[in-house]
Amino acid sequence: MNEIAHPPATLPVAPPVKGGLSPLNRRRLANFRGNRLGFWSFVVFLVLFGLSLFAEFIANDKPIVVSYKGEILFPVLVDYPDEKFGGFYARPDYRSAETRKEIADNGWAMWPPIPYSYDTIINGLPTPSPSPPTWMLTEDQCRPVAERTGGTGCRDIEWNWLGTDNTARDVLARIIYGFRISVLFGLILAAISSVIGVIAGAVQGYFGGWVDLALQRFIEVWSAIPTLYLIIIISAFIAPGFFVLLGILLLFSWVALVGVVRAEFLRARNFEYVRAARALGLSNVRIMSRHLLPNAMVATLTFLPFILNGSISTLTSLDFLGFGLPPGSASLGELLAQGKDNIQAPWLGLTGFIVVAVMLSLLIFAGEAVRDAFDPRKTFA
Repeated sequence: MNEIAHPPATLPVAPPVKGGLSPLNRRRLANFRGNRLGFWSFVVFLVLFGLSLFAEFIANDKPIVVSYKGEILFPVLVDYPDEKFGGFYARPDYRSAETRKEIADNGWAMWPPIPYSYDTIINGLPTPSPSPPTWMLTEDQCRPVAERTGGTGCRDIEWNWLGTDNTARDVLARIIYGFRISVLFGLILAAISSVIGVIAGAVQGYFGGWVDLALQRFIEVWSAIPTLYLIIIISAFIAPGFFVLLGILLLFSWVALVGVVRAEFLRARNFEYVRAARALGLSNVRIMSRHLLPNAMVATLTFLPFILNGSISTLTSLDFLGFGLPPGSASLGELLAQGKDNIQAPWLGLTGFIVVAVMLSLLIFAGEAVRDAFDPRKTFA
């Protein structure tokens, strides 16, 4: 009796992963977007940070593009000698009347929206510095300055939208550059300290025993060292700068994540899949990096926005106290210090406070959205 031939059974094929994301990550992304306040705070922060990366094209005392005697020049990117424009100085002053007239007679120039850099000293202000925002001035105050260029009032002079500080520098330009420095400093400090903290916590939690005990005692002693006093002592011998401050703060900021990662590794090191990996002969490094670290990264990513927030706050505090970036640098903390020293110029303190408050609030809201995205109660619901 012949048997009836049946077609071979086919296994169900898993649907393709949309956009390269796993179903778990898609649920996390949906939870992140579900927190509307956090999601839009993250978008606004990215837009502001992205704009600040092109600060030289937004606020600068050099033209973006110059057409001079048939040649296209890019002063915003290249430092041309002053002799190229008929002068005899080492560097041309593009804001001077002579250089402007020379360029206008032989071509044209396209300026940034804000014709000042963070360190541009503005001459001929309508009022003594710190000068209030131009929109707060009266026509009588603007008229003497406007008449020098053939104008009649405030609309005919260069505007300082947020006023100037006590050394006649544009506040808006300094905010744009200061925002970029603060965020870049915070990102670098948070990234490097997180890597060191994750490695230290992983070693403690995975090996345990005397390794865990020794590192715990070391961290307790190390974290008890007063960072501010150390910076004050070092600043007496070395001029504090971006990388000097980064190195000093990096010595202590890495301990923030050690406890979280250590707890994750202590919890998971005796799980069945870890024992199976050991039985298969996998090395400790491979087990830690391929099997245990992904679980610990959930807690790490949740803490990262708050670590970034703390890094920015630390730099702002040091600049406010005078132990941060060198004098003259674009700094939000220095703007707050000027506001404290110049009570008669409230736009300095208010501007610095609003910018710092908005920046840190955006990071806090974004951090809460990240926490919701990785919350197991919402991800596996």
